[in-house]
Amino acid sequence: MNRAELADFLRRARGRLAPSDVGLTAGARRRTPGLRREEVAQLAGMSVDYYTRLEQSRGPRPSRQMLTALARALRLTEDERDHLFHLTGEQPPRREKTSTHVRPGLLLVLDRLHDTPAMVVTDCGEVLAQNDLSRALSGDILARPPGGRNMIRRFFQDPGVQELFPAEDRPERAREQVAGLRAVASARPTDPEPAALVAELRSTSEEFARLWDEHEVAVRRASTKRFRHPAIGILELDCEILANSDHNQQLVVHTARPGTESYERLQLLRVVGLQDLTPTGS
Repeated sequence: MNRAELADFLRRARGRLAPSDVGLTAGARRRTPGLRREEVAQLAGMSVDYYTRLEQSRGPRPSRQMLTALARALRLTEDERDHLFHLTGEQPPRREKTSTHVRPGLLLVLDRLHDTPAMVVTDCGEVLAQNDLSRALSGDILARPPGGRNMIRRFFQDPGVQELFPAEDRPERAREQVAGLRAVASARPTDPEPAALVAELRSTSEEFARLWDEHEVAVRRASTKRFRHPAIGILELDCEILANSDHNQQLVVHTARPGTESYERLQLLRVVGLQDLTPTGS
């Protein structure tokens, strides 16, 4: 591990970012350009002391999970992310057709969405990034272990996740999940990722297996969904999906129509935030 080179790279990457680049307010006048160390630590989900030691060439070797978090926090490109891994003596993640590295431009768009829930997911349902309002609406998915970040897997394996939707809407949400996964699996017949997910869910969920055998197929597109929040109540939100064809990633944005009760409740959710959110499926 090249601690000196790692420290220099982290300092330079931090220095080129403005708070507005990552969805933060600038606050009081800053003596130096770039993000503060505590801001990078917050974005990466690590302690300020740990990050400070990395920048001072005296930190321990970061885990692969921590390196991935740092790459996202610092809005690194894929080449820069690979360099970060190499500096710590780690092999970078293999560049597969379905990348789990979110492009900085897509993260920049996500950071600009302050007043509406939004997340970046793969076409197989793996959550890669969330904004604050998305976490307030449906929980902090990225805080879960890697195997628990897939929305389709969680829907059929974690009973608490279905509590996010009104009971009468859950059958339709289940059909959408299965039909969307079938569209992905059929479009990528040689890709082991969707095939493995289908095999796993068919063996662990009777509901999934039954719906899969019905052979419905539908590509995920814009729709209207109702969410059930424990503190706010029912929110009816329009779901827009913007796809990144190069990386099979989707920016999923939920909006409420102005003048509706759901719009007012979404504004309230911005105030309530995570403090009153009862974790689901914990």
